[in-house]
Amino acid sequence: MLDFGRLKSGFSGEIVSREDSDYEVARSVYNANIDKKPQGILYCKNEADVISAVNFARDAGVAIAVRCQGHNGSGFSTCDDGVIIDLSGIKYTRVDNEANTVRVGAGCKWADVDDATACFGKAVSSGVVSSTGVSGLTLGGGHGYIARGYGLAIDNLLEVDIVLSNGSYITASEEKNTDIFWGIRGGGGNFGIVTSFLFEMAPVQDVFCGLMAWDLADMENTFTWYDQLMKTARNDLYGFYAVQTIPPGPPFPEDLYLQKFCGIMWCYYGPKEEFDEAWAPIKAFCEENPPVMDGTHWGTLRELNAAFNELYPAGEQWYWKGDYFDSITDDVIAAHSKNIQDVPTWKCAMHLYPVNGACHNVSADSTAWNDRSSNYSMVIVGVSPDAADFENIKSWAKRYWKDLNPHSSQTGSYVNWMMPDEDHSRVKTAYGSNYDRLVRLKRKYDPDNVFHMNHNIVP
Repeated sequence: MLDFGRLKSGFSGEIVSREDSDYEVARSVYNANIDKKPQGILYCKNEADVISAVNFARDAGVAIAVRCQGHNGSGFSTCDDGVIIDLSGIKYTRVDNEANTVRVGAGCKWADVDDATACFGKAVSSGVVSSTGVSGLTLGGGHGYIARGYGLAIDNLLEVDIVLSNGSYITASEEKNTDIFWGIRGGGGNFGIVTSFLFEMAPVQDVFCGLMAWDLADMENTFTWYDQLMKTARNDLYGFYAVQTIPPGPPFPEDLYLQKFCGIMWCYYGPKEEFDEAWAPIKAFCEENPPVMDGTHWGTLRELNAAFNELYPAGEQWYWKGDYFDSITDDVIAAHSKNIQDVPTWKCAMHLYPVNGACHNVSADSTAWNDRSSNYSMVIVGVSPDAADFENIKSWAKRYWKDLNPHSSQTGSYVNWMMPDEDHSRVKTAYGSNYDRLVRLKRKYDPDNVFHMNHNIVP
């Protein structure tokens, strides 16, 4: 058993061990299917706490899991018999509007960033759910509503502060410690614990956004048209394609509750005076192929990012699988049509996110994220509030993925979509030609693999 008394003298945060009454709550993570029992949870208030926690756990020879209180579904934010280094207390945002940057503490969620930047008419390229943690999404790459115009989250990352496995503390950017700065942009938590991020902000005013849904019978027509549109559309027009079930509650029409559908979640974030031009191909398609539901409206990116937060709360069962795709072929559409028929719960879904546009303007070797040519990043999510459903949602997601994988880009998957049971070859494939460089970086900064609770790059 760890002697946490040895840590307390140099640690200002809270320590929760197995003997404490709040241990069961403290050890819980977003994915309720993950049931691991660390010896303790170390709630850090600042960088000094992180350094003390890393030194303590490393010297004790126990596993280190890093948790930022976001959406990690793979279970790497906890461990058995080791310690969780919890960063949720390192939570701050500082906007420098003149420099067009925002400094973000590692414990923040994207909602915190939206709150800080929206009043300036700015945003940071992030994801599609603002209850996601900044750290995990960014270190894995980060794609979402404004990625076609402004690139991935890592493409807008200017600087980070990192605690390394030997307890040292460095700043990394394009000017300082450039090698590790290259690696953390897509390489996950393999090289250290990032405690702060400096992002460049993007100008985003009101957005035209919302869900259009069609009957499943219209999937072939809508999916084929969507593929053509996303390959030619201006970069300030974004839409991700969804195959799932209408949730049984507002703001959805009651007569559509629990109906399976195919649809597109839109976001136009360009100038209002150019909206009619940008929207013209969508308007023309809908006149000939009217959706069963059209929830598009003018709103804010902040509101759009929060739209799914309540739909997918913490504490549910999760299993997901992903792949990159270049095109939506007839075989791909057939696989989607087949697998949505036996969806095990109404929360299960497939989302296809475009990662072209500005994402393709960065070379594959500029960051650890390797695939800069695929047009789409797909995720299949099995979700249920009931633990008894887990094997069903897992087997469904795997079957669905197995039908689709032969038609994918064969470049692996977005690492944030990977579960811990993925074969290590999938990790290597995801990093492609960058993998050997990442191994060399791992040997330099973490030769003993202290940070191995991740999609591990083995030194």
